[in-house]
Order: sequence, then structure tokens, then C-alpha cells
Amino acid sequence: MNLPVDLLTLAAFIPAGLALNLTPGADMMFVLAQGLRGGPRAGMMANLGIAAGCLVHVAVAALGLAALLKAHPAAFEAIRWAGVAYLLWLAVKSLWAGPARPGAVAAAPLPRIFREALVVNLLNPKVALFILAFLPQFVDPSRPVLPQFAVLGLVFNLGGLLVNGAVALTAAGLGARLARSAALSRGLGRVSAGIFALLALRLAVMERG
Repeated sequence: MNLPVDLLTLAAFIPAGLALNLTPGADMMFVLAQGLRGGPRAGMMANLGIAAGCLVHVAVAALGLAALLKAHPAAFEAIRWAGVAYLLWLAVKSLWAGPARPGAVAAAPLPRIFREALVVNLLNPKVALFILAFLPQFVDPSRPVLPQFAVLGLVFNLGGLLVNGAVALTAAGLGARLARSAALSRGLGRVSAGIFALLALRLAVMERG
């Protein structure tokens, strides 16, 4: 049985994808903020939301829609500024949320965290363009393209789940210790808000590339 992706290609792709997943970026910072504030379940749910968004981006790239996004600056800018606005809204909401209580799911429902992570990822057009630039380097044009994109996208996403999962659990442990102090607990909300604001700034000033 022929695999969609050649094993040698896959062997080269896995370490390259893992290295990219280990590079701190907007997704990792979002998971970090949620883990600090909401505990391990919140961090892992954010991780799953980011992964779901990446799968959508892979599907979009495989269908060629990401190329259309790259060709039309107005569409890129509209999505980018929507992402900036959403991250700023999350920053303000973190400040209003009061003292952090890691592990208190009622304070931050898990489905909402998943949706927020998904939206943050989808409203970052740089992710779509990155996937469009990265995955095709490992695609053999002599084979069906869609199955190759599917396999490479799943492998890349698995690496992201593992890396961001470790970030989520580490942040949750730190957040639980800090939350024992009321002052530090309030500070966690400010830290989360600051992370979201910095992500918004990063998205606002990034070059289209």
C-alpha cells in the first residue's frame, strides 16, 4: 500500500515541524495565558482550540484558498485587524475578570476557551500564509496533493499539541502556586491581559510577507 507521503520526506518533515512548533509564537502565548489563569484544563482546551484552527488553515491551504488570501491585500488586512480587535477585547475581559482561580472551570467555561482559541488562530492570516509556504516544500507534485496536505497537517498539528500541551501544564502549575496569594492572583489577570495586548500589537505591526 502506497502512503500519501514518502517515508523519507516524512522523516525530514517531523523534525522541521517540531522545531517550528518549539518557536514561541502567538499560539503558544495564548495557551500560556490560559494555563496561567485557568489551570491545566483551561490551558489544554486552549491548546485544542489552536489545533482545530490549524487544521482549518491546512484545509484552506490544501484547497488553494490561502493563495487567494495572499493575492488580495484587502482581505488579508480585514482579517488581520479583526484579529487585533478580538485580542484587545480578550485583554480587557481579562482585566475585568477579577482574581484568577486556576482550575475553577465555572470562571472560564471550557467551551468558551476553546472557541476563543479557535477564533484567535483563525483570525491570524499569517498562520494560513505560513502553512502555505511551509507544507508545499514537502509535497510531491507527482502524487495526489490533498492526501499529502492532510498527513503533513496532522503530523504538524500533533507536534503543536505536544509542545503547547507542555506549555499549558507548566503554566498551570505556576499559576496554581501564584493564586495562593490574593495580590499575585490579581496580577495573573494583568499578566494575561498583557499577553493578549502584546499579541494584538504583534499582529498589528507584522509585515504581510
